[in-house]
Amino acid sequence: MFTHEDLSRLQTQSLKMQGFIRQQTFSPEMTKTLRRFSSWEVAELILKVNQSTLRGRMAADPTLPQGQVEEDGRQRWYALEEINEIRRRLKVNRKSLMPHRPAGKRAFRTAIANFKGGAGKSTVALHFAHAAALDGYRVLCVDFDPQATLSHSMGLSDVTEEYTVWGIMARDLVRETERMNAAVRGAESGSALPQRRLPEAITGMGLRDLRVADFIKPTSWPTIDLVPSCANAAFVEFASAQYRHLNPEWSFFAAVSRYLDALPVDAYDMVIFDCPPAIGYQSMNAVFAADMLYIPSGPGYWEYDSTTSFIGQLSEALADLGGFEDAVPAGTLHLPKVFYDIRFLLTRYEPGNDLHRAMRSAFQKVWEDRVTEHPIEMTRAVEQSGRFLSSIYEIDYREMTRETWRRARTSFDRAYEEFRGHALAAWDKLEDEA
Repeated sequence: MFTHEDLSRLQTQSLKMQGFIRQQTFSPEMTKTLRRFSSWEVAELILKVNQSTLRGRMAADPTLPQGQVEEDGRQRWYALEEINEIRRRLKVNRKSLMPHRPAGKRAFRTAIANFKGGAGKSTVALHFAHAAALDGYRVLCVDFDPQATLSHSMGLSDVTEEYTVWGIMARDLVRETERMNAAVRGAESGSALPQRRLPEAITGMGLRDLRVADFIKPTSWPTIDLVPSCANAAFVEFASAQYRHLNPEWSFFAAVSRYLDALPVDAYDMVIFDCPPAIGYQSMNAVFAADMLYIPSGPGYWEYDSTTSFIGQLSEALADLGGFEDAVPAGTLHLPKVFYDIRFLLTRYEPGNDLHRAMRSAFQKVWEDRVTEHPIEMTRAVEQSGRFLSSIYEIDYREMTRETWRRARTSFDRAYEEFRGHALAAWDKLEDEA
């Protein structure tokens, strides 16, 4: 016979092991750090310029960051901050090395979402964020999943629920209820709307006065920030149902959108959401705030079946938001919800697997050009990066054969470059914020 006390004891034992694993995975201080990148990577893979050209330009301008030299003197290694300074200051053939960002637009938001656990949502979110950072973009990640895989992979593990999406939603409930209570019904009657009362258990948490920046945590990547998640945030689904009962007029699905609208327009370039494997209050906030929906799926029949169910149930859930049209204040997205693009991305794909090829063909027949051209292939390097809570971009290529590392990186590079192309095309369609 087991009770909650036994479960608590089992968790305590596991937390001790978690600490040991983090020591082996990150640093002895349990702090994740970002490695340096070789001059070969900087030239060929990051800035995409000829190595000899870059070496010549660096030698000609000693004020540019020169990196650190290996003991044998054959290779220089650069921190990402140094790479970004080179990117800002250097032009090659009179062409800027800075990434394209549509003028006058806010950050572009993408939700990585699907029902199926193990579809690769967190892996895709992690790799796209890291690839975008290497591309020169400033990235904000939002972890909606209580499993917190993305947060742990970013090096954040000691997070309290007040500073997760749940905190953002509870803060929004308090502020929106105050706004509604202060509003009047209309000019003709001038009568006040029904007053909604929130219990001290909610108003007394102090969330109302938290600043927007209080929910954002830095990561080991200097141009990536994160709104983290944690296991304790799992109760958000239950709490949100209670919140809706307390204030039925509260547009719960727009809480994160309102929060992101409060960020400075130029604070970030891309916002990436890692969604939980379910349609609930958190995932509805993610898809409502998103400009583009990216749906990863494994290459098997059950993954295809789950993806079909996901888009069907998501369609029904978004349709059910009818009736809230007048409850979403100015400054947020409007109803009905509109995505600027929707894409399906195959993950864990094996080109030599007949079943995988057949299922890819099935995906393409059904969703046609909505299926991305470049799937993410399953390789030994991808498996290893997952075991160590790291992306392929964080792994030093000297830790394995360069060919193994290069194959995995090429797969993610192609998937990211296709993602960036879709994002830029959709980004141009956003209304100007300036």
